[in-house]
Amino acid sequence: MLLGAALALAGCGAGRKPAPQELKLERADLAAVAHALSGEQPSVRSEVTATKAAWPLIVNGVPAHASTISRPVLRTAAERGAALTLPQPLTEADTRSLTGPAASLAGIFRAYVILASRGWQLIGAAVDQIEHGSPNAARFARATVALYIESVYDAHFSLAQVGKQVPIDYKRLGGATAFGASLTPAEVSALAHTYTEPNDRLYPHVGVRLGS
Repeated sequence: MLLGAALALAGCGAGRKPAPQELKLERADLAAVAHALSGEQPSVRSEVTATKAAWPLIVNGVPAHASTISRPVLRTAAERGAALTLPQPLTEADTRSLTGPAASLAGIFRAYVILASRGWQLIGAAVDQIEHGSPNAARFARATVALYIESVYDAHFSLAQVGKQVPIDYKRLGGATAFGASLTPAEVSALAHTYTEPNDRLYPHVGVRLGS
């Protein structure tokens, strides 16, 4: 839902040409968001690495014997997800004041942070309930864990869209000539090569459905 809303924002106002002052503000906002995304790369790479290590353990749901899941691997993914941050101007409050494509980019990244951090937290709690909870709690956890697994997948799908969108928005707002030193082609290229599907998407797709 967060990703859909963010992508919808990208299309808002597409039929109207912004005034010069609006363009100036949109460029400033895009540059600020791009720099924030650049600064978050170390924590993102750390989370993605941990998630890719843990993904095979839960991609098809929690196994019949939950004790076979490597808890240190699962715990590391949860810790790295919890360590993700939303600096300015990527917070929800900041996003409401952003203009143009910067708002959708911030929304996409925020979706990743929320889904990844909460998803791993809830997966860990579900595994605990399946392994140590009452029979009713274990059944409920097993029946709902697919939602949390899907949210982790969606988080990384969202993340992979960033690298596609930044160059499009940069060009749409005038490119190197319009941005000057505030956002250079080299900085845009670095983001485009960092936030990519090969780097960030999870394979294979979720193999478990809600209630199974």
